[in-house]
Amino acid sequence: MAADGGLLGAGIGAGIVVVGAGLGIGLLAFAAANATARQPEAAADIRATVNLPLFLLEGVAIIALVVCILAVVL
Repeated sequence: MAADGGLLGAGIGAGIVVVGAGLGIGLLAFAAANATARQPEAAADIRATVNLPLFLLEGVAIIALVVCILAVVL
């Protein structure tokens, strides 16, 4: 019974991670598109500024998914 709870918890955790990362990436892309639409001449600077938070957010999501998978395996 305890193993089933662990699987359920890992599944819920993975789902929350995916939803959170998707929302964060979507909001960042939305803000970058709005900024580029307002100032097309600054598109390169905007793209460079948005890349680091996108990479960090994706990295956090991957680490959280690995933790959820390890919770199931261990």
